[in-house]
Amino acid sequence: MKLDIATPVFLLAPLAAAHGAVTSYIIDGKTYQGYDGFAPATTPKTIQFPWPDYNPVMTSTSPMMRCNGGKSAQLSATVAAGHNVTAVWQQWTHQQGPVMVWLYKCPGDFGPTCTGEGKGWFKIDQMGLYGTSLTSNDWGTGIVYNKKQWSTVIPSNLSPGNYLIRHELLALHQSNTPQFYPECAQIVVTGSGSDLPPAEYLYSIPTYAPQSDPGIMVDIYSSKATTYTCPAGPVWDGFKK
Repeated sequence: MKLDIATPVFLLAPLAAAHGAVTSYIIDGKTYQGYDGFAPATTPKTIQFPWPDYNPVMTSTSPMMRCNGGKSAQLSATVAAGHNVTAVWQQWTHQQGPVMVWLYKCPGDFGPTCTGEGKGWFKIDQMGLYGTSLTSNDWGTGIVYNKKQWSTVIPSNLSPGNYLIRHELLALHQSNTPQFYPECAQIVVTGSGSDLPPAEYLYSIPTYAPQSDPGIMVDIYSSKATTYTCPAGPVWDGFKK
């Protein structure tokens, strides 16, 4: 939506709490509750990094970009390579923008030693515009708007180990005012695979792309483009190149 700059502040306030965050995960038929940033005292132990609120991250260089302010979780979930991880949103209100799903292999255990720091993030899934009009709802985030879920296959030949999985929605509904919504969770990948992505697929978060990247700084209302390219390169398909 486009906001009128003359709109009173008290009318804008509800919008800050109306965007969305991943609130649970479904893995092999089991639901793992996510973190509740509005009721942290009553949130049970979870696989998800804590997040403060539903508000967006506004710049690609913000430290909040990595895991929405979280550092580690108390639990982890096991998933076999080749199986799905489904993220669930209790609410999501925007329909223009990409969905991107990232992994980061921990050097060892979870906890303070695995915060996602450094050039180790790689994409395993993404969907940007699948139609031809930037102002349409034919976007990855449009699917989340309708289904409140996003399911991703863990690459079948991925090397087993401890990983962070990061779901990111990038809302582009306001001209040249991108809104990032990232959340992280801890998963233990099992299987007999041996592959990891080569260096050209690895990124640091934050700063996987500059704020000026054409996949980030977009005016969907004035652009004549009929295609869109997600920032930070292609998805790693699960096999070394």
